[in-house]
Amino acid sequence: MRFTTFTTAELAPTWGAVDGDDVVVLGPGGADVATSLADAITAGTLPADAAALPAGAPRVALADVTYLPVIPAPGKIICVGVNYEAHAKEAGRERPPAPTLFIRTIESQIGARADAIYPTESSKFDYEGELAVIIGTQAYRVGTENALDHVAGYAPYNDFTARDWQRATPQWTAGKNFVGTGGFGPTMVTPDEVPNLLESTLTTRVNGDVRQQAKIAQLTFDIPELIAHISTVTPLNPGDVIVSGTPGGVGFFMEPQGLLEDGDVVEVEIEGVGVLTNTVRQRVAELPSWL
Repeated sequence: MRFTTFTTAELAPTWGAVDGDDVVVLGPGGADVATSLADAITAGTLPADAAALPAGAPRVALADVTYLPVIPAPGKIICVGVNYEAHAKEAGRERPPAPTLFIRTIESQIGARADAIYPTESSKFDYEGELAVIIGTQAYRVGTENALDHVAGYAPYNDFTARDWQRATPQWTAGKNFVGTGGFGPTMVTPDEVPNLLESTLTTRVNGDVRQQAKIAQLTFDIPELIAHISTVTPLNPGDVIVSGTPGGVGFFMEPQGLLEDGDVVEVEIEGVGVLTNTVRQRVAELPSWL
């Protein structure tokens, strides 16, 4: 199944299940299975398949929705740096001995088709196509052998980055957390829909030109290793998000640099998971109205 969080002209923030070209409304204004997708994950009330969708639940056309981040307000968004060998090499870094972690804030997130806001204070705005992992059940000090049992689903993510702010200090937090810079969506796909996820190709395109391309299997630290490592430090709760790392090919390390400009269209496609599209706009970001 695929699930999404959205608004329409008639509906305040809600969520639902994608069925063909429609979304079956399962949140407020619809079947009210749960207030949010995160709440449904926590309660274990996600429909397992189309046959389990509530009879008579209203539908809206996907073409008419405004996507919000799949999980708008996770308890944690934990991102992983330099987690593909090619990206580590282009950045001049050695393979890290353990996953390199940093945090994103919920205010930084945007949905599919939303503008990615190029901060007016930055002059080096970049893309990072990634796979997001949404946690389904609490994981604390779990091993790699059962780590995937705690996954609710996957989605594309774009870790848009203000490189000048990122590289101004040894800590990356500032460059990764401007409002309107964390693309997340359009849908969460459940693991049964992508049984061969490791063989899926992640591709990032800028105005149709391929910039990044790698198999999920090429992650330096794979998804079970990330869950095991992070859950040793802190509990991962339902709805928490791990953003697993970006392949080589970011604009900052191209020669000449291929950084983003106002109006650029950036797509992150992961086979079997989905396509996330955002348009870059350079302006002052407004705080998200859906929080």
